[in-house]
Amino acid sequence: MELDDLDPDPIVELGRWLQAAEAADVPLPNAFALATVDAHGSPSVRFVLLHALAADGLRYFTNRSSRKGRDVAQNPRAAAAFWWSQLDRQARVAGRVEPLDHAASLAYWRTRPRGSQLSAAASEQGAQVASREELEAAVRRLERRHPADIPLPDTWGGYLLVPDRVELWTSRPDRLHDRIEYVRKADAWRRRRLQP
Repeated sequence: MELDDLDPDPIVELGRWLQAAEAADVPLPNAFALATVDAHGSPSVRFVLLHALAADGLRYFTNRSSRKGRDVAQNPRAAAAFWWSQLDRQARVAGRVEPLDHAASLAYWRTRPRGSQLSAAASEQGAQVASREELEAAVRRLERRHPADIPLPDTWGGYLLVPDRVELWTSRPDRLHDRIEYVRKADAWRRRRLQP
């Protein structure tokens, strides 16, 4: 992997890598590990799905009252890691996190399958529940209360991860891997090669 072979904009290059992962039939090529830190510096990581990649960053959606939602409300920075094992590639992204507005959250909510809407609306993500049956009963109650459209919960919405650092990594023989890091300086990106 040579610097000149990569797009000067890491978002464009990351988009190419996502397309390559899709073409290689990587399962869930848009899944990434999202790392957040709470106000006390305690880290947490979990997998989420990338909904959209655009010039301004990575969009994902989740429950705002979940741990990840609370974390970014207290400390609006996060890191993401994609891993595409079939391609021996990974990408890392770090930057600030901004909540998307209500209109963007609602627009995406309306595209979700009804079952996914019911699950998201009925769940207090991460809260203790006495049993699976209790959770399923909450979904059934919500379904009866809303036989047509499921309203967007106040606790559910989108986020934008605005990168200030992106690293692209490719496996090489003898663990002499390729690592290219992009760092945002003002409105421009600088690229550099890192040692493996």
